[in-house]
Amino acid sequence: MTADPQARDFAVKAVNHQFCIVGAGPTGALLALGLAQQGFSVVLHDRLSAELLLSRSRAYAITHSSRRLLQDLGLWDALLDQMEPFRSLRLDDCSAHCTAWFHIRDLRPANRPAEAIGWILDHRPLMSLLLERLEASDQVALQLDDPTPAEKVLANEGSRQWIVAADGPRSMLRRSAEVPFWSHPYQQGCLTVKLRLTGAGQHCAYELFRPEGPMAVLPLGQDRYQVVWSAPLQRCRDRAASSASELVSALDAILPEGVNVVQLLDEPGAFPLELSLAPRLHRGYLLLVGEAGHRCHPVGGQGLNLCWRDVSDLLNLTAAVRRGEMASPSLARRYSRCRRIDLVGVLLSTDLLIRFFSNHNLLLMPFRRLALFMLKRISWIRRFSLSAMTDGPGTLLKLLSK
Repeated sequence: MTADPQARDFAVKAVNHQFCIVGAGPTGALLALGLAQQGFSVVLHDRLSAELLLSRSRAYAITHSSRRLLQDLGLWDALLDQMEPFRSLRLDDCSAHCTAWFHIRDLRPANRPAEAIGWILDHRPLMSLLLERLEASDQVALQLDDPTPAEKVLANEGSRQWIVAADGPRSMLRRSAEVPFWSHPYQQGCLTVKLRLTGAGQHCAYELFRPEGPMAVLPLGQDRYQVVWSAPLQRCRDRAASSASELVSALDAILPEGVNVVQLLDEPGAFPLELSLAPRLHRGYLLLVGEAGHRCHPVGGQGLNLCWRDVSDLLNLTAAVRRGEMASPSLARRYSRCRRIDLVGVLLSTDLLIRFFSNHNLLLMPFRRLALFMLKRISWIRRFSLSAMTDGPGTLLKLLSK
């Protein structure tokens, strides 16, 4: 029988590569670059072309855990001019009419030198830099616009190379490998749009808790902002399909007093939200990284940072393998175990936040007012909360153990 040409071609690409990564988005690309810097050979491929990978219109909230990873990989300085720092964060409970603020002084001292609570980074300059560094690396075979089916990738598992699924929440690799996966769809969707605002605070990000769902307003520099607006999915789709004037009117009606929309800068998009988790982030030589293994509500801007902490922890383990301090076969089990607390903590905390604040329940109203009052008045609660937001819930266990 004649061998499948596509399978043969993929086998040629993958030979002598110690890691095969499927998915060249921000998470898969960053992992490939980190592994290459450690001296591993990597094949990175994606069904999308470079042009399509660059074309996504969205922005990311970057916390200090991601800042440290970018610094370790030598990317931070190259991206710094493309990022907009936010030095204050305003939380509004729109039903309880309560407001609390976070400021730089609420960060733990270890994070003070950065002089920002976080940064907003647009997708295109991030992907441009990642693809540029990957193309320049002798350790990476970059295979974009590659239609290789998941089954063909998994067929290489017998070669004892590590296969990494970084192909997103609908991961074909995860499905083909039949990795157990739990998913709960929210009743909410999310609308994203970039726009110009007037009256917004300089270097200030907003998180507005509304009965239909939270809204984040993230600064992109000058008067440009990214809005991430959660609401029932059909309502998000209807708003995305509405005229520009209708969407502007809807936004003006709910933005903080004095903040108004000047202009929409791109086409709004709407997508469903879900809470999902793979109980184990591996099966044999297959590793799940990023949204292939988990997904949380976008409240608090935790999504990309959680994915990049997968990358950071996995790179710490592969470095130990490289130094001979850990046997390679134990990598998968150690990776799943070390990510468990962070993943469960973020998924639970984001879920509890929207259940607590995004509702019409009058019985919860006094407790919501109390929570915002305590955030406003008690500095150590703000530091505690901000530590969890910027470094993950695992940092709270370290703080409590001291």
